[in-house]
Amino acid sequence: LMSARHRLVSAVLVSCILVAVRAVPTGGRTHIVVPCYNEEKRLPVEKFLQFTSEDQNAGVVFTFVNDGSTDATLKVIEDMASQRPSRISVHHLSKNGGKAEAVRRGMLHVLTHNNLTTFDVVAFWDADLATPLSSIAQFTEKLTQYPHIEMVFGARVALLGRDIQRKFSRHYLGRIFATLASIILNLRIYDTQCGAKMFRATPDLRDALSTAFTTDWIFDVELIARFKNLRIRADKTPCESVIYELPLDSWHDVGGSKLDFLSKVKALYGLGCIWCEYIGPMTSWNPEPWTPPASSSPPPPAAQPEL
Repeated sequence: LMSARHRLVSAVLVSCILVAVRAVPTGGRTHIVVPCYNEEKRLPVEKFLQFTSEDQNAGVVFTFVNDGSTDATLKVIEDMASQRPSRISVHHLSKNGGKAEAVRRGMLHVLTHNNLTTFDVVAFWDADLATPLSSIAQFTEKLTQYPHIEMVFGARVALLGRDIQRKFSRHYLGRIFATLASIILNLRIYDTQCGAKMFRATPDLRDALSTAFTTDWIFDVELIARFKNLRIRADKTPCESVIYELPLDSWHDVGGSKLDFLSKVKALYGLGCIWCEYIGPMTSWNPEPWTPPASSSPPPPAAQPEL
């Protein structure tokens, strides 16, 4: 009887530890930046509210960036924030600057207004939830499992047993673009354009975000190129040693994409610009340096979600 009781107590303790690790996987908090432009009718409000009401997600907070929307997006996200004030905040940009700038300024806002340390992580996540919120735990678990990893990128790999629903044309055009991006970066990366990426809050992250991107729809490639540039300058281990690509369990192509044909043509031109700016022998990019917070102790426990 005593042995059975000990096993039961041990199982309960292990369950509690696993919940804590999932909620606050790196000893800090998980900050998700969600860029929004005219998302009034597409934003899955109930899914965000449900996620932030669940105890196991108490270590995850959201910052919605309103990128100068001309519809009622700002009101929608402000209403969400009023229902979950400790879990959801709004960063308003009065002028539309594009997705790249919304992500950059949103992540910088989180980094500079929350006194983050390397115990914390910052991510950006597409507002349409093509990558479901349930995947957040898988991303943070990889950062816990592999302490040397600094970035986890979602990869839309249509393996058997996975629920990856992508239009035929977008899939094959995406594979061509990813191959070209891999060549430009000299990096064996499968999927550069998935809208779910997570980073440790390191000085390199702040430096990589310190100046505006020169591209918009392929800013993901430009961000990786900046990390590669920074690591070469500092004589650190290669960029591929700190990036983990996570094959997603689920990803659904959501209608209403704002990427038109001209943007796709510009993306190809942008790859050449990225190589010249960050990779080639005449690179001229200079980040604005950042000094991380003095304290190295983990932040206080996350607040309990509102019910």
